[in-house]
Amino acid sequence: MNISFYDLSVWVLPLVLAITFHEAAHGFVAHRLGDNTAWQLGRVSFNPLRHIDPFGTLILPAMLLFAHSPFLFGYAKPVPVNFRNLNNPKLDMVWVALAGPVTNILLALVAGLALHALPWAPASSAQWIFDNLKNALLINAVLAVFNMMPIPPLDGGRVAVGLLPRPLALPLARLEPYGMMILIALLILLPLAGSQFGLNLDVISAILRTLTGYVIQAVLLATGNA
Repeated sequence: MNISFYDLSVWVLPLVLAITFHEAAHGFVAHRLGDNTAWQLGRVSFNPLRHIDPFGTLILPAMLLFAHSPFLFGYAKPVPVNFRNLNNPKLDMVWVALAGPVTNILLALVAGLALHALPWAPASSAQWIFDNLKNALLINAVLAVFNMMPIPPLDGGRVAVGLLPRPLALPLARLEPYGMMILIALLILLPLAGSQFGLNLDVISAILRTLTGYVIQAVLLATGNA
């Protein structure tokens, strides 16, 4: 697989910005709602080096890319939040979790709106700007949808734990230490196992791709690009 410097330049920049804003948003909302853990550790920052996880952000997506995985994913260094410090721990946990995906949707909307400015871009760089904006829209849509899967420690899992009644929330919360293994099993191992028996078990990836497509269409419609 040949990956040029141009390919890197139009994918890495929007990816780094999407991850950085996503994680900083978690820390900022937690700070506003009473927990200063991330703030004191310098994680409410637009410096990407404070959020990049070497394995989750770089190595894992690269491995999946070269393995031709049906769905690429990765993760950043989690922003530390002490939910007990929040003003209303159960409800505020939901707002802190939602901050990341909502920020990604807002970034996708900004990218969609910025497409209208392309006629004023220098001809020599218009294609590069277009590719960055297109990828920014795609990456932010994927991050928003993926992170809303109802599996802790993803944001959707935290939202579910915060909204579900206690008898349902506690068992779900206990899955958090195993969340990443569950994701790898659902997105990679299960489809691979199914392919050995001629079965298409790539159900979760298909659902995520469909939902991501809906989000992208909604963003394009909202920004006048449909």
